[in-house]
This record gives sequence, structure tokens and C-alpha cells, in this order.
Amino acid sequence: MHTDSIQVLYTISGFVIGALTGVTGTGGGALMTPMLILAFGIHPVTAVGTDLLYAFFTKASGTVVHAHNRTVDWEVVGWMAVGSVPTTAITLLGLYYMDVHGDATQNIVTKILGLALFLTAISLLFRKHLAQLYAKHVGSISRELVRNLTILTGAILGVLVSISSVGAGAIGVTALILLYPDMPMLRVVGSGIAHSVPLTLIAGLGHWALGTIDGHLLGALLIGSIPGIVLGSMLSRRIPEIAVRVTISGTLVVICAKFWFF
Repeated sequence: MHTDSIQVLYTISGFVIGALTGVTGTGGGALMTPMLILAFGIHPVTAVGTDLLYAFFTKASGTVVHAHNRTVDWEVVGWMAVGSVPTTAITLLGLYYMDVHGDATQNIVTKILGLALFLTAISLLFRKHLAQLYAKHVGSISRELVRNLTILTGAILGVLVSISSVGAGAIGVTALILLYPDMPMLRVVGSGIAHSVPLTLIAGLGHWALGTIDGHLLGALLIGSIPGIVLGSMLSRRIPEIAVRVTISGTLVVICAKFWFF
């Protein structure tokens, strides 16, 4: 395909996925990384690294909108960052001592990516059921335990996102719903997007240092994604979130099977 045509497809893809992320707080890495690998033939590690910086710029734009709408809980964002920042750094250090472009690393990344996609699909499809089970069997817990579990959630996301670029949205948002059942959904989404900003920045810069960023690809994606997430964030009050989540979940199940069995 002609180079100009590919650049246009990158930009369109960035716009669509950016808009979905703005509406639900999920779908960025979960859709972008598999698409780059399967549809455009990008090396898995390069797809992850490029998507991380793409996610940083995209979600930073979305955070501005959510912050303006007062739909971000900055205390919760801070607790998650306490967990995610150090584990991100440690994971990147581990990748540094591996051959990031080798077959073994590629295999690890694709398998973890498949697992992350599966967990994301479960989080999206059964979010309400998980919340009901949590409320029934766990119920109310102390503020201190909530804080510690929020930090632990951030720590897990730091590892998962650094390797696969997936999970900060759907898994993070689901965890926040369980831990903060009284928090309005828009505030949960906004907080999840805001936490993704420092997480993807650190992970993205780490991948940049590892040489796994495609600058031309990143630029083409951002041309579409920044207006996409701004539009999606503004429309998030009007679009039925459940319809978007079900569509994304079905897509992720198919992609997950592709990574694990084919």
C-alpha cells in the first residue's frame, strides 16, 4: 500500500480509538496495540512502545477535559501513581536487560498481551456483576485498606502496562468501581484516564530509551487521536457506555484468541 495511504489509515485509527477512550476510559491500548500488530504488521515490542507514548498524549488531552468537568478524583489518582510509578520503572529495567527485539521477548510480549486483553474483556463485560459480587462478599472496608488496595492496583497496572500497554483503562476502571462503589461513573472514568497519564509517560519514555518507538507512526496516530479523545470526552455524558463496552469486549475476545492460539 502507498505510504500516504497508510499514514491516513493510522490517523483514522487514532481518531476512532481516541474517541472510544474518551467515552469509556478504556479501549486505548487494548485496541491500538493489537491493531498495530495484526492489521499493520508492526513488531510487538515496537507496537507496545509506540502505543504507550500515543496513550500519554491522548489521555493527557482527555484529562484536561475531565479536569475541566470536575470528573477527576486527584487523591485516588495519586494513590494509584504511588503504586504504578515504581513498578513501571522496575519493569522497564527488566526489559533493558533483555533483548527487546528478539524472538523470546516478542513471544513474552504477545502472550502477556493476550492475557491482558482477556482480563480487559472480562472487566468490560462483567463489570456490574463483579461489583455486585464484591459488594455481597466483601462489602464496606476501611479507608486505610481501600488506600492500600488502590496502591496495589496501581502497582499491578505498572507491570502490565509496561509490558503490554494494556490494562490502565478497563482493569483500572473496574478496580476503582469495586473499591469506590459510591463514586459516580464519570468520575471513575476521569480518574482512570488521569492516572494513565504519568503511567504511560514513564513507560513510554522507558521504551523510547530502549529504541522501541516509531516516531512517524506515533505522529500519524496523534493527529487523529487528540481530537478524537477530546470529542469522546465531551460526548461521554450522551453516548450509552454499555453499547461501546460490549462492542469492545467482543472484539477483544477475538483478538485474544488470535494471540494465544494462532
